[in-house]
Amino acid sequence: MRRSSRSTILGIVVSHHGLEGYGLTLSREQVRHVAMLARLGLEAGEEEFYADQLSGILGHIDRLRELDTEAVAPTAQAVPLEHRMREDEPRPCLDRERVMANAPEARDGFFVVKAIQEAEP
Repeated sequence: MRRSSRSTILGIVVSHHGLEGYGLTLSREQVRHVAMLARLGLEAGEEEFYADQLSGILGHIDRLRELDTEAVAPTAQAVPLEHRMREDEPRPCLDRERVMANAPEARDGFFVVKAIQEAEP
């Protein structure tokens, strides 16, 4: 797994498990613990890299906590969602001959496909 993917996963685990209380600088043992929670295997020597990455994430979280958000309503979306699907209206479907014309192999009006399992004896 690429380092950026691991950093993202480790950051999610840190915030999900409320591990911000570890402080702004994570130790190698704490990084190994977070990696274990995320079910990620770390290569030898990667703890320092991820300690720096996760400590930076925790620093940003602490900076965000300084903001006054009392007047901001909780929301799951930053922008309103709109239903963009068309109405489900019955329409004429394609005729069988036109559909079967594109089939690599057809028999009696059905597609012929290779079996994916062999018949049991």
